[in-house]
Amino acid sequence: MPETQKSSNRTLTMKFGGTSVGSPEAITNAIKIIQDTLTDWPRLAVVISAMSGVTNLLLDGANRATQGEQEHISETEETLLEKHGSIAETVISNKTKRQQIMGEISDLVDVFGSTCRAIAVLGEATPRAMDTIASLGERMSVRLFSAALESAGTPSCFVEATKLIETDHQYQAAHPDFESTTKKTRAVLHPILAQGQVPIVTGFIGAAPDGVITTLGRGGSDYSAAIIGAVLPADEVWIWTDVNGVMTADPRTVPEAQTLPQITYREVAELAYYGAKVLHPKTIRPVVESGIGLRICNTFEPKHPGTRLVNDSNNGKKPNGDEVIKAVTAIRAQKLVTIEGRGMLGVPGVAARAFGAVASTGTSVPLITQASSEQSICFAVPVEVAEKVLSALKKTFEEEIAIRDIDRVWTTEEVSIITVVGKGMKDTPGVAGRIFSTLGNEGVNVLAIAQGSSEVSISLVVIAEDTENAIKSLHKIILANKK
Repeated sequence: MPETQKSSNRTLTMKFGGTSVGSPEAITNAIKIIQDTLTDWPRLAVVISAMSGVTNLLLDGANRATQGEQEHISETEETLLEKHGSIAETVISNKTKRQQIMGEISDLVDVFGSTCRAIAVLGEATPRAMDTIASLGERMSVRLFSAALESAGTPSCFVEATKLIETDHQYQAAHPDFESTTKKTRAVLHPILAQGQVPIVTGFIGAAPDGVITTLGRGGSDYSAAIIGAVLPADEVWIWTDVNGVMTADPRTVPEAQTLPQITYREVAELAYYGAKVLHPKTIRPVVESGIGLRICNTFEPKHPGTRLVNDSNNGKKPNGDEVIKAVTAIRAQKLVTIEGRGMLGVPGVAARAFGAVASTGTSVPLITQASSEQSICFAVPVEVAEKVLSALKKTFEEEIAIRDIDRVWTTEEVSIITVVGKGMKDTPGVAGRIFSTLGNEGVNVLAIAQGSSEVSISLVVIAEDTENAIKSLHKIILANKK
């Protein structure tokens, strides 16, 4: 476990993910971590996710309700009660307390059932209804976990983040109001911490000014922890997950992947954006702006130091060889969309109209590239929205296509975006050449390239079949630098 200096005034926010609270053994592990941490950090706020698999179960139930599958709603209700009940039997020793908690969880399961039955009648689910359903996993989890912590002898209470994090009405991806959130969080959590209790807070959710539940987007519990850590304020935020910090690659693809002892905020932001699952992409901003520390640790190996995130400054030092490229990651299931035509040359506003059309479909674009000749624009979109984007573009440029100013708008087959990350790349000549030589030697063809002006990352597009080969090949560069 990361070392700290003992102080009665230091404040820590920790977050436990779904796998860290998804079984009796995992909850016991998390409780032990909390109790050990309290010896050094007496002011400790804990953010937790829904138990692993629960959010998917809830959303699947809602989606099937839109198809009128009412019999599935009852099955899901039973599964939710059984899943939480079996764990409560193990981790909450007091029978009366256990019955109370399961009564509250049963009420939340009833909310799921009644909402889904209404959806089944209407045949559709609004974003507001989906947020109500998606929030239930965390709301069940905090009740169970807080009671388990108390059962283990640590004073605790649960807090729903609807009382702390105020957001706009952008359901399923709400934006926090930091000024209001600061006031609310301090008003609720400071008295709890002063009493020596550990507040167990729902991750992932907040509430609009009128009290309606919103969510911060899938994986948003990391973001919740960063927000709460920033506004308390905490001295550090620790994210507890099921891996030993940030890895040089996905260990499922590259078994030789290693833990990075430290990484800059900018580097981890690139990794999070380009497919690494260890952190929610929005987590970085609150901690950077607040100047607080961030660590990523493994619930199941608490003695492992994990990864520490640090500021971008290298104090003028040139990077060592093993700091040039730090990690490689991938976004899979993408398609490249290309708009091309000689009539685009020198015509202002083509890109603006193109991305306006993309925005109208609600699609986010992870990669863009354009030739200096201005005769084509190429960008990536997720596979599942590619046809919708293509249709919107053809409609937007209908007149230009008719008079052949634009020759065609088309998409590739499925591709992956491979991103190589390392702050030291900008200070080291020949890195890009080595990357492309390595891929060429392995027979991997690069379809498109993009590099930001910060030079912290290089992204390249390959066909889906070459994804694993590309990742493994580029990871060898990292391993070679460490020898």
